[in-house]
Amino acid sequence: MTTKQSRLGVLFGVKDMTVGSPLSLMLLFSLPLLIGNVAQMLYTVVDGIILGNMINKEALAAVGVSAAIQQPFNTFFMAVGVGATVMVSQYFGAKDKERLSLATGTSLVLTLVVTVFITVVGIPVSGFFLEKTNAGHPGELLFDYAKQYLQITFAGAIGLGFYNILSGILRGLGDAIFPFVVLVATSLLHIALDFLFVGPFRMGVAGAAWSTFIAQYVSAAACLWRLMRMKSTLEVSRRTLRPNKAMAVQIIKIALPAGIMQWVLSAAALFVQSLINSIHVVSAATGLATNTIFLAANTAVTRIDGLANLPSQAFSMVGSTFAGQNIGAGRLDRVKQGFRIIFTLSMAVELALFILIYIFAPELVKMFISTSDPDAQTILELGTHVVRINVWNFLIMVIVQSTNGVIRGAGDTIAVMIFTLIATVGVRIPVAYIWVMNDKSAMFPNGGPDGVFWSMVIGFSVAAALCMIYYLSGRWKRKAVVNTVSLKS
Repeated sequence: MTTKQSRLGVLFGVKDMTVGSPLSLMLLFSLPLLIGNVAQMLYTVVDGIILGNMINKEALAAVGVSAAIQQPFNTFFMAVGVGATVMVSQYFGAKDKERLSLATGTSLVLTLVVTVFITVVGIPVSGFFLEKTNAGHPGELLFDYAKQYLQITFAGAIGLGFYNILSGILRGLGDAIFPFVVLVATSLLHIALDFLFVGPFRMGVAGAAWSTFIAQYVSAAACLWRLMRMKSTLEVSRRTLRPNKAMAVQIIKIALPAGIMQWVLSAAALFVQSLINSIHVVSAATGLATNTIFLAANTAVTRIDGLANLPSQAFSMVGSTFAGQNIGAGRLDRVKQGFRIIFTLSMAVELALFILIYIFAPELVKMFISTSDPDAQTILELGTHVVRINVWNFLIMVIVQSTNGVIRGAGDTIAVMIFTLIATVGVRIPVAYIWVMNDKSAMFPNGGPDGVFWSMVIGFSVAAALCMIYYLSGRWKRKAVVNTVSLKS
């Protein structure tokens, strides 16, 4: 083997995280994952900037409204991804090629089933969900933009689902580099298509949706190609792509709590989005109250928040893979060491982002607004105000993400589900609703926006406390799935 081939093997080969320095392994694994996630989030930010500046605030608001409706559907393949990643990482750690291959094949079949379901069901119900979440009615600009965007993105569910599952499987095998390369390349493709479709081709909001559609299918195809070439690690063939009943049951067993959790979270987010859609702001230009002003500001805020939370999310994924492989190998001592590293790295990065985003909030929000819009100043002031509330979540989520990464890596998704349900359904939703309904004023006749964001801070604080207590209890150590699945189909 040549020196060049050896270097490529280090970069693109699977990573055994059960031996070697945990810090070096985790940094090597996390950097491409983090940069890749930034690249992925960057194109949603660029989406917002292009739509807000090249079309109007209604187009920017439409994308934000659509995201909350997509999420409950996307939880189906996200849940399969949780189950697949846990099993793949643990079987890889146990050096069990047969079970690893069967788990991978079964995961791909389950993904196909759920993504076809999302497309078939999602397209016809788009308008119904928009009306039920106070996003307007047919014939209104915001509603029509959002419906068009939703239907195209639902048509791309297969590409998005397979990219998420395949990249998760590759990460479970310790390969963060290839998904990173794919993500960066397709993010650049997405941005280029965005400019082309919305600009010279004048396709409007539909252009932004089609650019997403194309980028997702290209990403999925590239990751599938990579997986099929890893013949020394696992087998992807007609035999392993036949659903294995025992594997399917185990994947669903792990995925179901995560799926329920994600679905309830998404339903809660949909409820909160409905609350957000009902917040009307009096326009300085017309003197009339409209929901478009705050929706545009909120979309800008969620894009900024998405970028800021990427480090803790990426480190959580690293922690999950590291924990899964080492639990599979019986190395619980390394799991605890890995948690301390992940927590420290996450907190350092998020603290820096907290300071920077708090200081430069006006400049960040301004990027999403056309200066020619008559309500630009109102959007800027609102966006800046809520960004400076939301930054507290950056630090709180370090605790949630760091502990959850280890707990999920052990296959214990039920505990995470319970804590999340308590924090979201039991705390955030009631606090948000009561706060908004009791915060009416001349500027906000239907209620003010502060409660939406402070309720998130309170809810996440409860989740952080519960997750840390459970991690310290050590009960998650008993949940390993290795050697619990029969190979009989």
